[in-house]
Amino acid sequence: MTHAATPQTGDQQFAQNRRAFLGGTTGLLGSAALTQLLSTAASAEPQRSSADAVICLFQHGGPSQMDLFDHKPELTKRHGQPYQGDLDIHFPNQAGNVLGSPFKFTRRGESGISLSELLPHTGRIVDDITLVRGVTTESVDHESALRLIHSGKFEAGYPTWGAWTIYGLGTANRNLPAYVVLTDPQGMPVDNIRNWTSGYLPAKYQGVPFRSGPSPVPNLVKPADVPDTARASQLALLKALNSDQLKRHPGNAELAARITDFEVAARMQTAVPELLDLSQETAATQQLYGLDNPTTAEYGRRCLIARRLVERGVRFVQLFLKGQPWDTHSNNDKSLRGNCARIDQPSAALVQDLKQRGLLDRTIVMWAGEFGRLPISQGKDGRDHNQHANSLWLAGGGFRRGYSHGATDDFGYKAVDDIVSVHDLHATLLAALGLNHRELTYPHQGRLGSLTDIVITKAQTVPALLG
Repeated sequence: MTHAATPQTGDQQFAQNRRAFLGGTTGLLGSAALTQLLSTAASAEPQRSSADAVICLFQHGGPSQMDLFDHKPELTKRHGQPYQGDLDIHFPNQAGNVLGSPFKFTRRGESGISLSELLPHTGRIVDDITLVRGVTTESVDHESALRLIHSGKFEAGYPTWGAWTIYGLGTANRNLPAYVVLTDPQGMPVDNIRNWTSGYLPAKYQGVPFRSGPSPVPNLVKPADVPDTARASQLALLKALNSDQLKRHPGNAELAARITDFEVAARMQTAVPELLDLSQETAATQQLYGLDNPTTAEYGRRCLIARRLVERGVRFVQLFLKGQPWDTHSNNDKSLRGNCARIDQPSAALVQDLKQRGLLDRTIVMWAGEFGRLPISQGKDGRDHNQHANSLWLAGGGFRRGYSHGATDDFGYKAVDDIVSVHDLHATLLAALGLNHRELTYPHQGRLGSLTDIVITKAQTVPALLG
């Protein structure tokens, strides 16, 4: 099943529900690259599936799997000895000997999944997560590995899985963007907006960044010296002019979308401040996320906002970090301690909060980076990049609870059992959302583009991950 490129009328395009379309509903999709912020409003009832929302807690830099999720006693046993075997090393001139993890691992929960002492809060939710230890990627370079895990492609300019998700599902709240990005107030991540681009999909499927501070959405709040009556008159005049133009060109979907966007932007002026007002949350909820602790407060605030967004019908939310703090080429021990102290509690709190509110079954939470680290030292106390093994966890949305999938060799260097490629991961995430990765396509350069591009990747869903 494919999406044709014949334009619809504005009303038809904005009423079409993407998931219903993919499930067998007939209809057509306009191919114009619309520049509005928001996705289409869905009027048809979507087909039943486990999940209809995603929160991605992305960890730029490549978290060290053998220090956090993948206990390897052999590393400790052979600490300081030369590594016996071949390694793909990003910085070979700095390669050292085997580097054992300095952190204690403990089996947690009824599932008995082993986790590092750096993740005490994740340990409390371990029976609610799927821990995937055999993830592989195809690049050891940050930028291309980031593009792979976000878009399934090495090159820049392709749609991210957030954009594909919104293209497939539409939106459930006409007052907010369907795809929201919560950026780090300290700065942008490596590869900048390419992490949430819509690529060749229409621009309305691109992530909308919300910043910290009094103006989370640029150009949303009207100037203080413009009276409400004046702004209302401006919008009314603009709507009248656009409506008159639409009558002359009834098939112009881009113009119809622009009219809708002005109306939604006006509603966002009320919806966004209410969304970000965390004083509405109980003291217990704020403490759960660590808002009372300077170390966890900032990340905790964004995790709490993410929950409030999906609670209000936003389909896809991503949290990013400044730069790439998990890129531990040096000071691996110290860096991991600092990162986990900041991120562990809020991440676990998000899962706990979603669960107690009855939102976890319909919301996928993913905690992941772009690749893993090597079992040897880089320099004195760092770890180099590793494309052959990585760990991530998933919660909610139909994923199995208290389940560990995949395994690596004795040193944590290579995935050896139940290997999950980035493309398999994408196919499985789409399946959890009720979307078929083989059918979610869009015309591009004379062929049907998709997230997994099965002609090249041979991507498959991983049924064992889904409950």
